[in-house]
Amino acid sequence: MKTIKKSHVSFREYIDVMECYGDIVTVDQEVDWNLEMGAMIRYAYELPTPAPLFCNIKDSAPGFRVLGAPVGLSPHEKHPFLRIALSLGLPVEMGITELIEAWSFLPEAAPLPPREIKNAPCKETKIFGDDIDLTSLPVPYLHVGDGGRYINTYGVMIVRSPDGSWVNWSITRVMLHDKRTMAGVVVPSQHIGKIYEQWKALGQKMPFALCLGVDPGISMIAGYPLPDHANEADLLGGWYGKPLDVVRCESHDLHVPASSEIVIEGFASLDDGVLEGPMGEYAGYTWVGHQKEVPCFHVTAMTHRDDPIMPVVAAGTPPEENHTNWGVAIAASIQHELRRYQLPVQNCIIPFESAVHWLVVTVEPSWNDTDSYELAKRIGEVVFACRGGSYIPKVIVVNNDIDPSRIDQVVWALATRSHPDKVILFPDQPVLPLVAYLDQNEKKKAMTTKVVYNCLSPDEWPKGYTPLQASFSGYPEKLQKHVLDSFEKLL
Repeated sequence: MKTIKKSHVSFREYIDVMECYGDIVTVDQEVDWNLEMGAMIRYAYELPTPAPLFCNIKDSAPGFRVLGAPVGLSPHEKHPFLRIALSLGLPVEMGITELIEAWSFLPEAAPLPPREIKNAPCKETKIFGDDIDLTSLPVPYLHVGDGGRYINTYGVMIVRSPDGSWVNWSITRVMLHDKRTMAGVVVPSQHIGKIYEQWKALGQKMPFALCLGVDPGISMIAGYPLPDHANEADLLGGWYGKPLDVVRCESHDLHVPASSEIVIEGFASLDDGVLEGPMGEYAGYTWVGHQKEVPCFHVTAMTHRDDPIMPVVAAGTPPEENHTNWGVAIAASIQHELRRYQLPVQNCIIPFESAVHWLVVTVEPSWNDTDSYELAKRIGEVVFACRGGSYIPKVIVVNNDIDPSRIDQVVWALATRSHPDKVILFPDQPVLPLVAYLDQNEKKKAMTTKVVYNCLSPDEWPKGYTPLQASFSGYPEKLQKHVLDSFEKLL
């Protein structure tokens, strides 16, 4: 599939384009990092409003700014998915199924390694050693019940395997600990955890670079569930047809996006642990009192642009970036996988309202040549076996008369077409422990039962019995057009 894509842009160029669409609201009055900024960002998601750009944060170094809700839904009447489209370099007119369709072809991009440059905007200011004070940054305390201030909610963490063959760019939450240390979440099953274990096996501290305010496409690919050993920088270069510009760090040999607003460098300890959490999470809950020990990330250098802008996500009830970025990427990766297995799939979508707990799969009319139960079961097998599917506990399979981007149609199909006796259960499946309804034993094992809701037409219906959809779309196209023209004159 060929889709015209614009070249990647810097984070502040992205903000400029958003402003052209009226999708930025500048907040000049002083805002407190302690809950007030988080509350304003949550309100911006839930209304929605244009993305708030905070220019005066209490107790923060002069010039530092924050963009809240960087890829939330837009209030733009015609383009609610504006920020997703701009982040991917795709036309803002594209609907959500079209955006997922285009993003599903990412794994087929021919890798194009990044290009190292010597001078970069992120080097305009350099700070080392005792002069580093992370508490001077506008780091928010986001939710009531959070365990601390979160310095990273939408920045990209860069780590590399000891042999240099695998460079991973990911979004992982990081909590501020003190002036020069942070609490970094390292999940063993995720790529950062696998690379950390390689360094641990050698008895060496893991170099890291946390980049806040990167090209929006970098943030999008950092949320894509790519296979082990895939290098996000190379694939994104292939996606755009142009290599990314990177620059070498100050205290080790990792390379970071050249236009990053802020770069925090250092080493993840093998021995020092600090408590992290809880934090308001993508399922919409804060598990108050839940803390765990994680590696301490020691900071050795910080560089930044003049008047830097850092992104902040206030995770929680949908929709926010865990649903717009991560949810779109997971759906796109699964769609690619199902088609790789030549299953008659038309679209995959994760409804934002489901908080990445539902995947809706629509199938082509040609599925009628297959037993509906067997088709739904096979879809479940492929979904739950792939990396993207490891995050999804519930799959809804529907005919393509359902528009998966409309939650009302998805709910109607689930309510009226899924027989309770014919759901397909998949016991003992790997699952992300953050899925909301898991019990403590399931969270500890990261295993649970998953389900496919088969909403396809029953095979045993007699020929000619299949019901027609009693809705406006069921009328002849000529009559539909006539009615639309009539209402255009009436209203």
